[in-house]
Formats: sequence, structure tokens, C-alpha cells
Amino acid sequence: MTATGADQEATGLTSRGWWWWERRRSAVLDVSLGVFSALECALEGVGFAGDSGLPVPAGVLLGLVAGASLALRRRWPIAVVLVSIAVTPASMGFLLSVVGLYTLAASEVPRRITAALAGMSVAGTFIVTFVRLHQSVARGDYDPGYWYVPLMSAVMSLGITGPPLLYGLYIGARRRLMESLRERADSLERELSLLADRAEERAEWARTEERTRIAREMHDVVAHRVSLMVVHAAALQAVARKDPEKAVKNAALVGDMGRQALTELREMLGVLRSADQQPVAVRVDPVPLAAVGAAAAAAAAAAEEGPCLADIEALVGQSREAGMVVELMVQGEVRDYDALVEQTAYRVVQEALTNVHKHAAGAKVMVRLARREAEVAMQVENGPADGVTADAGLPSGGNGLVGMRERVKALGGVFVSGTTDAGGFRVSAVLPDRAPVAS
Repeated sequence: MTATGADQEATGLTSRGWWWWERRRSAVLDVSLGVFSALECALEGVGFAGDSGLPVPAGVLLGLVAGASLALRRRWPIAVVLVSIAVTPASMGFLLSVVGLYTLAASEVPRRITAALAGMSVAGTFIVTFVRLHQSVARGDYDPGYWYVPLMSAVMSLGITGPPLLYGLYIGARRRLMESLRERADSLERELSLLADRAEERAEWARTEERTRIAREMHDVVAHRVSLMVVHAAALQAVARKDPEKAVKNAALVGDMGRQALTELREMLGVLRSADQQPVAVRVDPVPLAAVGAAAAAAAAAAEEGPCLADIEALVGQSREAGMVVELMVQGEVRDYDALVEQTAYRVVQEALTNVHKHAAGAKVMVRLARREAEVAMQVENGPADGVTADAGLPSGGNGLVGMRERVKALGGVFVSGTTDAGGFRVSAVLPDRAPVAS
């Protein structure tokens, strides 16, 4: 299990534990409120029984049942408020009315139903208070004036109904806001997790592309240089006793090829070392998108320092010195191409000549290079191999054509290879003048 998965599981366990604890605390609170409300209504039921002429046990039982309904306030808030309205004429259920209205306002009950029930509660409280105050004034207990009874009735009804209703509306709005913010935070966390996963995939893709590019570069460089060294070494072995001067010349060429191979290997290893150091920075960065830019920068730097079209003539000259009969044909004026395009064209010609050294030693080769306005084309074609010198003893990994095709396709070019009617082999490629911009 990954660290992210473990964190998510731990968060899920914490959330379930918190939810269970909230449910239990709410249940205990509801039962406690129901008990207190039942006791209150039972005591008020004694007075109601005396005023109405009912037996006292009946009044107490009515109070117990009505007050105990408060324990169901979360599941059926409308029913609890209706019960409180129903027992208002009996002057019982103060706690039932206050808590019931608060729960109704804080719940998800539609506002029109809440307003209707709140209006019924205000009206019921107003009527009961008005009747009781009017009866008290009519008995002659006191004579405050005609305005006293309606004013006090209105104040009592609004004072009992208004505060719990307003507070419940506030708590409900706050709860909905918190839920909305929690959902938004969860959604943002999921989006960030998705972005992190995608960034990690892109970074891994960049590392893979960089490793492939370095492997391709090392294959092209080492295979070509070592192939020439093997050819010169074979020639050196053949003429060492017959022609000492030519042997010395071939030995010098082998030394030059070896030094060039070591120089280019050091450059490749330098790029590889910098690429190996890059994942350390990627691991520190929470969103490792920098790996993509690093890979592109490394490729661009390698392209700036790599060979160009002007070096193809020297490349052909090296093959000629190794005994290959090569003809170079260049068409078009010198133009300014992207460094990566020129390097790719050079590598295609280089790998094609290397394949001739490996598989068709002694064959005549034609190298064509065409500089055009919006593209550059190259073709390397060899005739049938000379039966005497065809086997140069060079191993082949089978990656040459694959690497050439990958290089050309990466720049949006066209690559074609295959045998000719004459029994030889032809490699053709067309590259755009500008490398595509990485998005």
C-alpha cells in the first residue's frame, strides 16, 4: 500500500470514528431532552387535570407522552412541533416548544413548512396567553388598561417562538455552509491527488524518454566508432607485414577513432550523470513537473553541442578511410535548420553507414543529402555486399533501424527503409526544418 493510500485509509477510519461518536452523543442528548421534557409536561399535566376536571393520572400520562416525543426531534421535527402546538392550550410543553422549533428551523425541512408551523405556534401561544390574561383581568385581580392584554400576549408569543426559530435558522445555515466547505475541500483534495498522480506519470515519462535518448545516442556513437575501429584493425592485421607504412596509418586511424569514441562517451556519461541527479530534485518538489523541463533542456543542450549537417562530409571521409567506397551527393544551398534536426540527420547517415560496415562490407554506397526550403532529406543506399569482405565479424543488437525511426518520428518526419531491387539496402528520411515545440 502506498503512503497516499495509507493516509486515505487512516482518514477514512478517523471519519467513521468521528461519525459514530457524533451519532452516540446526539442520541444521548435527545434521550436526555426527552426525559426532562416528559417530567416537565407531567408536572404541568397535574395542573391541567385540576383545571379541566380530568383525573390526575390522565393529565400526568398525557404530559409524559407529549413531553417524551421530544426524543424524536431529529427524525420527525414536524411531528414534535405539531405536538407542542397541540398541548399549548394545556399550558404545558415549554421545553418541547422551544427545542422543537429550534430543531425544525435547523433541519432540512422546506422553509415554507417551517414558516407555517412557526406561525401556528405564534398564533397558538398568542391566543392562549390572551385568553388567560383576559380572564385574570376580568376577575378583577388588576386593571392595567386595554392595551396590556394584547401587548403582553404578543410579547410572550414572540419571545417564546422567535429566539429558538432564529437560532435554528442560523445553525442550519452554518451547518450547510460547513458541509459545502467540507465537500469543496474533499473535491479539491481529490483534484490535487489526481494532479499529483498525473505529474508523477509525466515525470516518469520524462525520465524514460531521457534514458531512451541517452541509450540511442550511445548506441549511435559507440557503434559507429567501434565499427570503424574494427574495420581498421582488420586492415591493420592484413597489411602489418606486407605494407608497414599503411599499417602505421591504419594504427593511427584506430587511435583517432578510439579517442573520438572516448570523448563522445564522456559527453554522454556527463549527460547521464546530470539526469541521474535530477530525480533528487523531483522528489523534493511536491509536483515533479520539473522533470519534463529538465529532460527537454538536456536534449536541447545535447543538440546544441552535437554534430550538424556540415559534419556529414567528414563522416563520409572516415568511412572512405576505412576502405568503403562512398559517394556523397549534396543538393540545395546551405540553410539554417534547428540543431536537433541537423543532429538527427547526421545520426541517420551515421547509423546507415555503420550498418553497411556491419552487414555489407565492401559494398558501394551512395549518400544523398538534399537541403530544401522547409525540410531536409537524406538517403543512404548500398549495393550488394562483396562476397569476399562481407563478413566483418561485427555484432548487431538490432536497434539501429529502430533508433533511426524513433529519432525521425519524434521530429514529425518520415522514415523508410528496405531492400532494393539490386539486392542492396536503402535508408531514407525526411525531416522538417524546425523541431516541434513540446507542449
